Amino acid sequence: FTVIRPDNRSTGRTLPRDARAGLAEWAGDVAALLSRLGVERAHVAGHSVGAIIGLHLAATEPARVRRLALVASGPVFPPRNVALFRHLLALRGPGMAGDLWLRGFFPWLFHPRVFADPAAIETMVALSLGYAHAQGAEAMAAQVAALEAAEAVLALPARLPPTVAIIARDDLMMPPDMLRPALARLGAVRIVEIADAGHSVHWDAPGPVAAALIEHFGKE
Repeated sequence: FTVIRPDNRSTGRTLPRDARAGLAEWAGDVAALLSRLGVERAHVAGHSVGAIIGLHLAATEPARVRRLALVASGPVFPPRNVALFRHLLALRGPGMAGDLWLRGFFPWLFHPRVFADPAAIETMVALSLGYAHAQGAEAMAAQVAALEAAEAVLALPARLPPTVAIIARDDLMMPPDMLRPALARLGAVRIVEIADAGHSVHWDAPGPVAAALIEHFGKE
């Protein structure tokens, strides 16, 4: 496959960082990018909020989406997750250590086995802090505000494209028991549950995730 991997507004190398951001803008940017690249239809895979963007794109630009993959996500917005991100933002406030919020966030992202190796955690913290395009606190606050408003504007596809949901058995942010009923609202979604993985299932179990994506998208 040819992989197109954009940085959403307020993240990565996309500028300006203070551009208006929201679900409609994120999905609209994907559609505009496909047009700019001359791609009429594409398979769409998204992790976490990326999956929500994929759902909205499938609803607002159905002709664009051939097949859809939702990774560690679905049409559900747990209030606990909003509270978590607000707490993490507070940990990025003045006088706080720059790595404190990351150390508070990592347990929500990764499988517990990651924490058996303290050196690995220190490496992950160092790599995150050293990333040249790391998201600042103000851009993160704008992203969190956009996520808080996303539930009210999310459009679900009238006709769902062939869809697979890849969920992680040990996901704290999107537990399977919460995700499955939400995914059932969408209709015919095939679910692949991956063991020994947390919310960042593509980091914890890259091989099984890649295999599930290739199997799903390779059907056409």
